[in-house]
Formats: sequence, C-alpha cells, structure tokens
Amino acid sequence: MNDPAVARKNIRFVGHSDQGGRPDGTQVMLHKGHAFVGHMFSDGFSVIDVRDPRAPKPVAFIANPPNTRSHHIQVHDRILLAVQGANVWALAKYNDVKKYFTASLTESFRAQAEFAAGLRVYDVSRPEAPREIAFLDVPGLGLHRIWWVGGRYAYASAHEKGFRDHIMIAIDVSDVTHPKLAGRWWLPGMADNEEPQAPKGKRWAAHHTIIAGHLAYGAWRDGGLTVHDISDPARARQVAHVNWSPPFAGGTHTPLPLPDRNLLVVADEATSNNCANGIAYSWVFDLRAPENPVSIATLPTPNEADYCGKGGKFGPHNLHENRPGTMQRSDLIFATYHNAGARVFDISNPFQPREAGYYVPPGPERIVDIRPNAAKVIQSCDVIVDPNGLILVTDTNAGLYILQYEG
Repeated sequence: MNDPAVARKNIRFVGHSDQGGRPDGTQVMLHKGHAFVGHMFSDGFSVIDVRDPRAPKPVAFIANPPNTRSHHIQVHDRILLAVQGANVWALAKYNDVKKYFTASLTESFRAQAEFAAGLRVYDVSRPEAPREIAFLDVPGLGLHRIWWVGGRYAYASAHEKGFRDHIMIAIDVSDVTHPKLAGRWWLPGMADNEEPQAPKGKRWAAHHTIIAGHLAYGAWRDGGLTVHDISDPARARQVAHVNWSPPFAGGTHTPLPLPDRNLLVVADEATSNNCANGIAYSWVFDLRAPENPVSIATLPTPNEADYCGKGGKFGPHNLHENRPGTMQRSDLIFATYHNAGARVFDISNPFQPREAGYYVPPGPERIVDIRPNAAKVIQSCDVIVDPNGLILVTDTNAGLYILQYEG
C-alpha cells in the first residue's frame, strides 16, 4: 500500500488495519507483538497481530455484555484490565454532543437498558485468545479511563452511585482474580450530598490519572489538574489543584509527568467541532514545586492547513504515556490532534517547544460514529510508541494506522 498521507513530516506510513471491520478505535496497548484496541462504539475490544507491522492481522474480538463499552484498557505482563461502562453514545442518543461535555454525567445521561459497570480482567498469556478471569462490579454508570503498569494498585475514573460524575478510584489488584476497591477521591461538590461547585456549563469529572512515584497527576475535564499524594491510596491527599477553565475551554484530558525533568505535559481535549469553543492546547508545567505547578509554555498549534475549517474536532486528544516497555523519552512528546493526525513535539527546551514531525491520514472510508453530524474526516484518538519509534494511532472511524518516526 502506498503512503496515503494527506501531509507528513519525519513520519512515514508502515501499515493499516480496519480492525476486523470495527474501525472505531480508542485506547491502544502493545503486548507480545499484538495491539489491543478498545472501541468507542463496538462493545468490546480487538486484538491485532502487528508482528509484521506492514500487514497487521486482526485475530480476536472480545465482546462485552450488551450496551457495555471497553474503550479504555491496560496491559501489563499477562494481564489485561478492561473498563466496563454504559455505551453512553448508543444509550443516551444525544441530539447535541456538546451536552456530554457541558453537564455532569448524571444530568445528561439516563440509562435506557442494562449494561455492565466495573472492571473486567483477562489473562492474555496467549494474546490471540484472551481469557476472562475476574470481574469487579462497581455500581453506577461505569468506569472511563484507567492507569496500571503492574503493582498492587490500578487507578481509574469511575461513576459510582452517590456521585454526579466520574471520580478517581484505586483498585487493589494484588490478587488479579479478586480485585477490590481500595480508595477514592474527588473534587468538592461532586458527591450527591455536596453543593455543586462547577460553574454552569462546565463539567467537573475525573478523566485520567498517571502515577509517578508517590504522586498521582489527575485531569478533571473542566476542573483542571490535581496533584495527589497516594503514599496511602486509601487516603489520597491533595497536594495541588490548578484550573485554567475559565478563561480557557477546559476539557483537561491527559497529564503526562516527566519526573526526570520535573516537568508535566497536560493535554486539553478538543471538545467542539470547527473550534467552536476556541483552540485547545497542550500545556507544559514546571513541577519543581509539586504543590505549585506553573505553566511555562504550550506546544505549538499545527498550522500547515486550515484545521478549524476542515470539519470535526481539531486539537489535542491523547499523549503517548511513556509506559514501561514502550519508548520512554522526556524530550519528545507524541500526541494525537483529532483532524490534524499524529504529532511529535520536541521539548528539549521546555520554554520553547517545537514541532518535530506529523502525519495526517486521509479521511475514513466510512463513518461508524453514531454521534449526530459526524464529519467524514480523520479523528486521531490514541497513540502508543514502541522503543524503536513505531507509532500506533487509533481513530474513531478510520482503523489502526502504524507509522514510523524518522526524526
């Protein structure tokens, strides 16, 4: 297959997969030469053999209970953790997608059918044949994103009964066949019995946390960034909370700590089509004083095309998270930028980040996005990079792209 890029710099095309006819991809993990892909709309996750990255081959689809998503997953050693939660796009049938981003989950969504909520655990010793070994029931609307790189605790955003939206939970997986809740924390006003603190039209909800040492760095959508001391995960202690929404749009999505440099890169998810809420940014923070994170720069906004006018969302979604066994760099940031594809930024000088490469795939062959008025444009979603610079990029409609960084 010839390189189908619309635009590229220092990144070349290697291969592509439609993921067995389920091209809607969200989080992607690598394990034993296989890509594990969580789906946005298909209720389950797929396994793609990428040992020959030029000819990736779908080898399994693991279905969830009806109306249940596993859009976010984690893999370490032989264990895969898959979130379970309501397929909100199928069940809620939002007439206006912005309602999902501007109101709490319990305000904007009422389940109309049964679904599973919690954490499902699989043995992936044989990557082509995942085997379920446990399920942790977490009553509520379900889990969203999760972080686990081995060890006793996994950390997930979860809607539990008694809360308006996703909070952070710690899950003890020391016995992976019997996971159990170990702790939880949230922003003031998120519990049902607390006075709401989020401004009208803003959604305070845990999206994601990444752990470095004894500190958890949390993204809270329109609620900004927190730093928590999790020396005791059952009693997480807030160290810092900063928020830049307003005046910026919010959507804080992925906090990537770079502890060897006392830096943190934070991606704000673009949540509106055609830049209706303004440009979303990825921020660089100085973390020398964890109790006082200071923003010192933003990553350059792609400008080689009119991305605001292209259709769909333009701006950050996710960052390569420097997981063990993948490329671990604190000078290069790999990111997805929705309709601007995959991006690489050089932050050797954190005060003056520069773009080091990009790859913009063509539009999808078909639209599987069930949300209203989905544009037929690329919407690059998640990214993971192997130690040799092989980049895997998912899309909500266009399948899995496998690329090679050559910068």
